[in-house]
Amino acid sequence: MSSRAPLSRRITAEFLGTFVFVLVGAGSAVGAQALGGQALSSGILIAAFANGLGLAMAVSATMGVSGGVLNPAVAVGLVVGRKLELNALVPYVVAELAGATAAGLLLVLSFPSSLGSAAHWGAPTLSGQVAVVQGVAIEALLTFVLVFAVYGTAVDERAPKIGGLGIGLAVLADVLVGGALTGAAMNPARAFGPMIAGSFLPYYWFVYLVGPVLGSVAAALAYRFGIERTP
Repeated sequence: MSSRAPLSRRITAEFLGTFVFVLVGAGSAVGAQALGGQALSSGILIAAFANGLGLAMAVSATMGVSGGVLNPAVAVGLVVGRKLELNALVPYVVAELAGATAAGLLLVLSFPSSLGSAAHWGAPTLSGQVAVVQGVAIEALLTFVLVFAVYGTAVDERAPKIGGLGIGLAVLADVLVGGALTGAAMNPARAFGPMIAGSFLPYYWFVYLVGPVLGSVAAALAYRFGIERTP
């Protein structure tokens, strides 16, 4: 995931890419409220396709400049797998969180507040049937799948040249699996951007930090030592 682009350009790409992804992903949750009494399954389908396709597009658009990371947890996993320089980690994470928050603020300023409040401005929420520990485990498992796809379809030199498609499909599948349980964030920026913008910080907020980071690190180590050829 190393790039010859100056760090300033890479950070800009991470900011804009995360901004676009969260604008589409969180915006779809707010827009879906206009459908009224929709079934939960319809809402999950909307979320899955919006987040999956939105991320595929944003990753593809920024991959050539910054690697199309767009996720603090993925950035940690890439550092663990020695695919991203350690000194780029903090700038990447700050840019991603800033981009996500900017997208959330734009939604708050642009979309009807009645719809946004009902959807917590697109922030993920934990189902009442899911305990906090289970939420951490679910987010970790979903993020493991995502980061495995990142390594297998974008990072590995043997990977097919499909841009962000494989990564977007992983998110689409993950949202179908866990969207009704945790919101399937798999991305601290995707979670905290709308939370900050909408002044919504649930007591279980750390689920969307601890779970994704654990899953990302596990996937990075599994791919590095289990699949990738290492010197």
